[in-house]
Amino acid sequence: MRRTRQSPLPRILLTTLLLALGLALVPSTAAAPAATAATAAAPVRIMPLGDSITGSPGCWRALLWNRLQSTGYRNIDFVGTLNQRGCPQAHDGDNEGHGGELVTNVANRNLLPGRLAATRPDIVVMHFGTNDVWSSVSTDTILAAYTKLVQQMRASNPNMKILVAQLIPMNPSGCTGCAQRVTALNARIPGWARASSTSRSPVTVVDQWTGFNTASDTYDGVHPSASGNEKIAARWYPALTTALGRAVPSAVGDGRHSPGHRQLHSTARHLLNTPSPS
Repeated sequence: MRRTRQSPLPRILLTTLLLALGLALVPSTAAAPAATAATAAAPVRIMPLGDSITGSPGCWRALLWNRLQSTGYRNIDFVGTLNQRGCPQAHDGDNEGHGGELVTNVANRNLLPGRLAATRPDIVVMHFGTNDVWSSVSTDTILAAYTKLVQQMRASNPNMKILVAQLIPMNPSGCTGCAQRVTALNARIPGWARASSTSRSPVTVVDQWTGFNTASDTYDGVHPSASGNEKIAARWYPALTTALGRAVPSAVGDGRHSPGHRQLHSTARHLLNTPSPS
């Protein structure tokens, strides 16, 4: 009886295609760590900067942090050399809000550069100057201190994004001139910011003044109450999310649904189902 000799060509082709299919999968697995490293951006580092309104305990930071987290802004890191957590909500408590501190003292004593070097922020959220107003420091002197701090921020990070608050109102019983002086400072902040802002390192004014009532939104005419903290967090949120943007890296695919991968599978199935020639 004559034996039918099978041609080796289909088997060779099948072996070649299956090998190609296997190699197509290997890069997606082997390169996964590199691809993940490339697409997983480092967290954006945000420094809350100021005095006790920011740091002691500064519960608006907790509210802001949790709102950012709940709306998808999770790749962030609040930074600072302090970590007050005296708020009921779990949050990243790092901050640079030193109780009793004057912005003019921070500028005059060059305290900020070391704090920046220790924390390396990308964005600064600054509500600063309340103690200067209380101490009757002139508006011009406060704005000069702002300018020096901005210069130091840019020396630390030329691309620093800077959010500066128009201060919340003040009406403490021990400072009869505070309400008028904080109003005068706030009126000058937008013009100062326009002159200080650059395309590379923008300075954005955030109005924390309008709609804030010292009678109901503070517990002592200066420091925010629960409702005051809610208002402060709500005002920071849109400005900060604008600074953050919404750049979400695309997921790294494994290649299994690519047209080339589907074509390899289709060709392999065809060869497996094709009878060998006699």
